[in-house]
Amino acid sequence: MREDSCLHAALLCLGVLCYSHALSTERFNHSRPSLHGHHEKGKEGQVLHRSKRGWVWNQFFVIEEYTGPDPVLVGRLHSDIDSGDGNIKYILSGEGAGIIFVIDDKSGNIHATKTLDREERAQYTLTAQAVDRNTNRPLEPPSEFIVKVQDINDNPPEFLHENYHANVPERSNVGTSVIQVTASDADDPTYGNSAKLVYSILEGQPYFSVEAQTGIIRTALPNMDREAKEEYHVVIQAKDMGGHMGGLSGTTKVTITLTDVNDNPPKFPQSVYQMSVSEAAVPGEEVGRVKAKDPDIGENGLVAYSIIDGDGMDMFEITTDYETQEGVVKLKKTLDYETKKSYSLKVEAANVHIDPKFISNGPFKDTVTVKIAVEDADEPPVFLKPSYIFEVQENAASGTVVGKVHAKDPDAANSAIRYSIDRHTDLERYFVINAEDGNIKTIKALDREEMAWHNISVFAVEVHKQHQEAKVPVAIKVIDVNDNAPRFAAAYEAFVCENARSNQQFITISADDKDDSANGPRFIFSLPPEIIHNPNFTLRDNRDNTASVLVRREGFSRQKQDLYLLPIVISDGGVPPLSSTNTLSVRVCGCDSGGSLLSCNAEAYVLNAGLSTGALVAILACIIILLVIVVLFVTLKRQKKEPLIVFEEEDVRENIITYDDEGGGEEDTEAFDIATLQNPDGINGFIPRKDIKPEYQYLPRPGLRPAPNSVDVDDFINTRIQEADNDPTAPPYDSIQIYGYEGRGSVAGSLSSLESATTDSDLDYDYLQNWGPRFKKLADLYGSKDTFDDDS
Repeated sequence: MREDSCLHAALLCLGVLCYSHALSTERFNHSRPSLHGHHEKGKEGQVLHRSKRGWVWNQFFVIEEYTGPDPVLVGRLHSDIDSGDGNIKYILSGEGAGIIFVIDDKSGNIHATKTLDREERAQYTLTAQAVDRNTNRPLEPPSEFIVKVQDINDNPPEFLHENYHANVPERSNVGTSVIQVTASDADDPTYGNSAKLVYSILEGQPYFSVEAQTGIIRTALPNMDREAKEEYHVVIQAKDMGGHMGGLSGTTKVTITLTDVNDNPPKFPQSVYQMSVSEAAVPGEEVGRVKAKDPDIGENGLVAYSIIDGDGMDMFEITTDYETQEGVVKLKKTLDYETKKSYSLKVEAANVHIDPKFISNGPFKDTVTVKIAVEDADEPPVFLKPSYIFEVQENAASGTVVGKVHAKDPDAANSAIRYSIDRHTDLERYFVINAEDGNIKTIKALDREEMAWHNISVFAVEVHKQHQEAKVPVAIKVIDVNDNAPRFAAAYEAFVCENARSNQQFITISADDKDDSANGPRFIFSLPPEIIHNPNFTLRDNRDNTASVLVRREGFSRQKQDLYLLPIVISDGGVPPLSSTNTLSVRVCGCDSGGSLLSCNAEAYVLNAGLSTGALVAILACIIILLVIVVLFVTLKRQKKEPLIVFEEEDVRENIITYDDEGGGEEDTEAFDIATLQNPDGINGFIPRKDIKPEYQYLPRPGLRPAPNSVDVDDFINTRIQEADNDPTAPPYDSIQIYGYEGRGSVAGSLSSLESATTDSDLDYDYLQNWGPRFKKLADLYGSKDTFDDDS
């Protein structure tokens, strides 16, 4: 403060000296004669001749920031014509005239009435003029002059920012540039050293330095460690006057942060970690955590964990929690306290990212020992096997032992075990288990053919801890016993031709057996001993579980015997073997010359010309008796004939008559009265049908007449059908009956055999075999060709 006062006083003296020099110069210039004269009238009216002034206005100077009690004298204006009588008036105009600068109009002295600041305005341009006080007539031409504000060192340096922030990597070399700070000075850089700045560091040594001319901050110490100190506060000063005494100064603060590099390896804070886990823990469960400390941050502090050695490498695993940078030890497999009670692991922690510049600081990894104790847990019983498979023979007696299951308590207490069968798996209750020793027995006989496998479940429960339970599947295979004889594989029905040749094969048979393959095939086929020399058929075992049946003789006759029953014995390959006798039905059929099957029914053959007299008489007698029966039957039917058209007092809904006897041709009208069709209107006109009652009376349509007696039946029926279709009183159906007439002229022909008996007909009467028992006699008579041949 004392230095600033001295400086102001010196500057003030300098300004006064300059002012005195200017004033003397002004006076001198005012007294010089003008080089250019002009005429002027005097007081008495005479014309005066004088020369104009020849000097030019010089610059005035005023010191800024003057704070004296009186206004500062800037300069003085004086004209040569001023005689001092007060008739000349001085006028000042221009920048700041009348406000900052004032002039004494009599003496011409100019004063500054306000304190001036060069940094606000460095100079002012003014105009001075001398005029006649009475007439205001200019006595001198106006002249401009400049008033310059003389600079003093009144502004300290100022930095662009009050606070700076910068970063520099830790372990940087000495002289590493950190940041550049810049200050400015509002004083005049062209006058003196008021604006010449010099930078220096006030705080932050010995870590940092600053260049005096540029303001660049650099590191000053090697191997600065972020982990030791991360942030530094540096104060930089800027001083004007070239840094000499008396100069003004300004300061700024710079916060410098050391950024991290990977210069520290991870380290475990302890050499051994102790952990414990229950044997009941499931794989994937967390056992514990380890953490290696790395003072580096960000990616430089990332650590990965791994198990590199130990007897628990197969039982445990370790993963990395990157949020907490911890190694998480997890269970990999199920533990057993009774088998092994502790494990040891060697865990390594290593940096993920390594900086090659600091590889010499390595190795960037560390190891630690992890000891894990297994805790005993109350476990359920454990079966010695994951599943059991037993075998038992079918039909075994009740109480037969099937097998034994065994479970034990894995805990140290070794509690007693009780066994039971899950009855949901043995609904039929074939088995029972001994609760003490686990022996499984049968309760009733088993049938392999009914169920070859039984799958049950057995429970094991600790006696004193009913909630501790184990379950094991038990599969019981029923072993086959040869208790089923072989049978035909299908319901065979064989056919043999009447003209079959000797040793001709006509069927191949096979067999099946419900027993297992060990007690089934190979099958042996044979004929019973009592018919081993059967004259009709023989059997050949093909030795491939099939047999062929062959014809032993030639010439079969359906008339003599159309069905043969052949017993066949089938034996299996069991021990002991079982056999059964199966009957094969062999039907004799008619075949063509190529062996193709034609018919297997008994047929009536045409009598030969050489038929005996007795046989002919018997045939005629049978035919006569048959005709008499037919005539009697037809007569009775005619007596019981009923009209198809019912009268109103009868409640009959249908007029269709069903019969299963043979008619007598077109003359047989028992079932339908043709006269009714010929005169459907009856005697009394229209007779309504009983199956429908019309709501209004039917009116015969014009053009329809009763048909005469000689009308054609087909045309008559078509006419009645058309009439019924167009009848509005009839239902949408009609009740007209249609018959196929038999007899002479009929398509079906006559059923009578009287005419054929008197002629040598070539008709084939085999179809009589299909007519049932009523015509069996005729079938036997007409089909006994071989018999008659033998008799003749």
